[in-house]
Amino acid sequence: MDEQDVLAYVRATARALDLPLDDARAHAVAQHLGRTAVLARALEAYVLPPEIEPAEVYQPAPFPPPQEAA
Repeated sequence: MDEQDVLAYVRATARALDLPLDDARAHAVAQHLGRTAVLARALEAYVLPPEIEPAEVYQPAPFPPPQEAA
């Protein structure tokens, strides 16, 4: 995405959420989103060595069985 695409995305999202966003604020949000995307790409490009333990898959604890009414 180039800068104009990001700005268009910010404006469309603000309209969809009915958020008031003036032109200066839209540009600031788009600039921040662009920086965030650059950081995300850098993190995604980093290859973790195999000895790094991956995060476990979340599995909630089972609920206790319902108590029968006495």
